[in-house]
Amino acid sequence: MPSSQAPIGSRFGAASTAEEVVSGINLSGKTAIVTGGYAGIGLETVRVLAGAGAEVIVPVRDQAKAEHALAGLARVSSAPMDLMDPASVDAFAETFLASGRALDILVNNAGVMAPPLARDARGYESEFSTNHLGHFQLTARLWPALKAAGAAGGARVVELSSRGHRFSPVVFDDVNFERRDYDPWLGYGQSKTANILFALELDRRGESHGVRAFSLHPGGIVATDLGRHLDPSRLRDMGAIDENGEPVIDPARSLKTIPQGAATSVWCAVSPDLDGMGGVYCDDCDIAPIAPETAEDPADPATRLTTGVRAYAVDPEAAKRLWTLSQHLTGLT
Repeated sequence: MPSSQAPIGSRFGAASTAEEVVSGINLSGKTAIVTGGYAGIGLETVRVLAGAGAEVIVPVRDQAKAEHALAGLARVSSAPMDLMDPASVDAFAETFLASGRALDILVNNAGVMAPPLARDARGYESEFSTNHLGHFQLTARLWPALKAAGAAGGARVVELSSRGHRFSPVVFDDVNFERRDYDPWLGYGQSKTANILFALELDRRGESHGVRAFSLHPGGIVATDLGRHLDPSRLRDMGAIDENGEPVIDPARSLKTIPQGAATSVWCAVSPDLDGMGGVYCDDCDIAPIAPETAEDPADPATRLTTGVRAYAVDPEAAKRLWTLSQHLTGLT
């Protein structure tokens, strides 16, 4: 059964860093995969996990950028993969499985936010394709390695969602904006809700195999590539940058540094506080409460003052429905 969606009183908080979260934890002998692990909070997640002793593999779309970012990091390697290209996802997973290694930690970190309308080769909208379907396929293909780690002591899958899930539930009858006007924020919100629902259903299916799954909001971190499609004036309206264009750092409003932004990902991946738990959405290094049903506006700074997850994003029936839809869209069973 999924754990209760209620805080557990973690000793960490909004201002904690990934280094603080992993302090004292030895990951020697563990293997991790971190998508998007060569920029922003993904890179910090890779650095911290490897620093604690884990062997970390980073799937990369831009090989030159990845080689530069990952240079000098011990126990870190990379291999090509594009989340919008199903064949490349399969090839990455097949190469990993051929190594015979168990997979202890999978951090599905990569994502896009509010881009202009684009579609993959199948015609699927790019945010839903990248943020959800690509990770659904990757996780499914890596399942034998996750199950092997689960049997040997436990495996964890970490889904990077966002408070932006509040902008939209999954619109099951038109996930790809074929019959409604495209809105980049509705697309982003839908994909982030999908991340939460996926973790919920994956945890239900994986618990008996020792595989637990978590989703999370990392915080608003301006100094990453995720906001490359946003106009600076919008970021100012959101209170994320000041009049000089510099990031505003205020963890109490979920405006974080990169080390703070990676903390909840790492907490979900390694914290003993979560042993025997799963299927929950986390924020500020703790399990988040259910959020009140209030209107959400991406440009409203007040949105950042509240925490929690919308009830529609932790609905078990919606999670099962998304799983079935994802199988249909990817051709996976």
